[in-house]
Amino acid sequence: MNTRDLEAFVAVVESGSMVRAAEKLHLTQPGLTRRVQNLESSLGAELLDRQSKPLKPTAAGNEVYALARTVLRAVGDLLSVASPDSEPAGELRIGMPPFLAEVALEEPFDLLRSTFPRLTLRVTAGWSPGLVQGVGRGSIDASVVLMPSSFSPPQTLQATALAFLPTVIVAAHSLGLPDKPLALADLSQCEWILNQDGCGMRSALRQALDAAGLPFNVAVEAFGSELQLSLVARGIGIGLVTPDLLERSVHRAALRVVETSDFRTGIHAWFIHGSLPGRLTRPVDLLRRSLTGVLAESCVSMQEAGADAGR
Repeated sequence: MNTRDLEAFVAVVESGSMVRAAEKLHLTQPGLTRRVQNLESSLGAELLDRQSKPLKPTAAGNEVYALARTVLRAVGDLLSVASPDSEPAGELRIGMPPFLAEVALEEPFDLLRSTFPRLTLRVTAGWSPGLVQGVGRGSIDASVVLMPSSFSPPQTLQATALAFLPTVIVAAHSLGLPDKPLALADLSQCEWILNQDGCGMRSALRQALDAAGLPFNVAVEAFGSELQLSLVARGIGIGLVTPDLLERSVHRAALRVVETSDFRTGIHAWFIHGSLPGRLTRPVDLLRRSLTGVLAESCVSMQEAGADAGR
């Protein structure tokens, strides 16, 4: 068995086609087929369901695919140890909360692709606690996480504080809340429309309520700011959102910002990574610097939007 056979099989699985895989690896189709057959012969198992279109791996093929990717990544890391200044190649696995994946990745990705064209970028979207665990386990190379102010990065990880992202509490005009700053105790009498458990904004709110000994009542868990705002606009509960998303929402006219007297709404963005192979040192540093700039601009926009929203 050799790594070229593994590369051929992985390419077929990821492209779903012998023809496209051969083009990707600059091989003839018969040459690619021989490599896949060599791997099947070595393992004594059929790895592809050749009757399916697009081509799909068999049950054994799924297991081999996952292991083959791990082996190829390890080989790439080993080769890069001797030449950490060579052009980065292979995969860079990036974690990102869903909210930031929508607004903060376009510019960093363009920069990474143009600077390191041989690097494959893979994004895992998820809630921040799970992303921290993924970086700690080594299944993610680097991640942005959104955490409450009490967050302390694990000592085993490298962490950089990127920005404080403001949020606002919103309610429907029809809900009839007093038009004055409200205390956290007043807000605890309302039900909330929030993301699922694991969201950084939700965690910050819950910690503040728990610290004050106040109840935390969730009416609806809903994924996505626009769905949440539609529910808030109908008076089902109150919600948390960033000012820029509020200003862009089609439900903006039905909503008002609720000022608070004893609770600072917002969330802290961190960039974290573990020990990196030499080939990823420069790409991860570029990603961190690019995200710092993007989030700084985003914070200015959010603050301006927040000022407009509060008027």
